[in-house]
Amino acid sequence: MPSITLTINGRQTTAEVAPERLLVELIREDLGLTGTHVGCDTSQCGACVVHVDGKSVKACTMLAVEAAGREVTTIEALAQGAALHPMQAAFRECHGLQCGFCTPGMIMSALDLVQHNATPSEPEIREWLEGNICRCTGYHNIVKAVSLGAKTMRG
Repeated sequence: MPSITLTINGRQTTAEVAPERLLVELIREDLGLTGTHVGCDTSQCGACVVHVDGKSVKACTMLAVEAAGREVTTIEALAQGAALHPMQAAFRECHGLQCGFCTPGMIMSALDLVQHNATPSEPEIREWLEGNICRCTGYHNIVKAVSLGAKTMRG
């Protein structure tokens, strides 16, 4: 099996991975970072969104070997101890979650949006999150949470 080295959540990691192993499998099963969820195995739901070199990627669509030499950020890297990241806090404050299964992917996608557009409108938020499925909330509070998170991050 090939050995790869990547940086995950700021820490350099080396792992042996089969060529067909998905990044989401490496993250969850090999590295024990279970905040990244697997919801569909078909890249439809967005529960597995992580950042690779600062851009949102569905980890179920990327082979682990493709992450060699790259920087991967998962939901676990956002909070600083007990202090939530502003986007996480906004999801909590706006009730942008119910069961929470889709929340990590939604937050990671929202952060990528805010990197590109610090003041997204409601239609822009809805369009950006199009690849993330929530089966509980109906999206209204998720959109409010992203808007509040963006505002808080702007200061």
